Amino acid sequence: MRVLLALLVCITSLVPVLAGAAEGGIKLRHMSVDLSDQASLQRGARIFTNYCLSCHAARQVRYKQVLPGLGISAKEMRDNLMLPGRKIGDKMTVAMTHKEGKRWFGVAPPDLSNIERVRGADWLYTYLTSFYLDPSRPTGVNNAVFPKVAMPDVLWELQGLQKPVYKTVKDADGKTHKVLDGVKVATKGRMTPEQSDRMVRDLVNFLAYMSAPYQQKSHLVGLWIILGLILFTISAYFLKREYWKDVDH
Repeated sequence: MRVLLALLVCITSLVPVLAGAAEGGIKLRHMSVDLSDQASLQRGARIFTNYCLSCHAARQVRYKQVLPGLGISAKEMRDNLMLPGRKIGDKMTVAMTHKEGKRWFGVAPPDLSNIERVRGADWLYTYLTSFYLDPSRPTGVNNAVFPKVAMPDVLWELQGLQKPVYKTVKDADGKTHKVLDGVKVATKGRMTPEQSDRMVRDLVNFLAYMSAPYQQKSHLVGLWIILGLILFTISAYFLKREYWKDVDH
């Protein structure tokens, strides 16, 4: 028991540290995941295949695994969401190897199979909306959540280009200095801010779905199991009373 309590204390003490590290200096923006919104998942899947799947693979997921939740047919998926030459049972891989990715970007693009489960929807949403112009970086952009990120801003044509916003703060010694406070639009993209925001939300929604394609089905099965256990417990209780009524009296 003492070991368990000590472990719980350690985990609890690490939560604020991990949360602070995830924010990268700015507050994360909230993102609500809705896996029942098939229209959102379809739009997110389209953005994922057009803008993410060229560099980022999802090797732990097959096309057919994400098919049920999208509410489309296998033919529609092949025609609109799959790379040429791929089969419905194939994994979501890319032609670029880890070695090539490291040579071109300095680090191999991470696999996105479980990115939402690792990072969280709020982090992903804030990250994808926090790229800003930075001439000192090789790609010309930086990120408010992930400083010195190697990834270019692949959505800039849709979202537009952004510039950093700084605020002046005082440190413990009373000295003032500027820190990054957020980003704002510098050059408009093809989408309005509302359309761009919805696009990113749809993409994150799909990434959350792709991380656990059978989550909704699992929840439904879990509810039926719990209901069955409740009914079994009630039946067992009355059966016990029936068997033991003569002994008890």
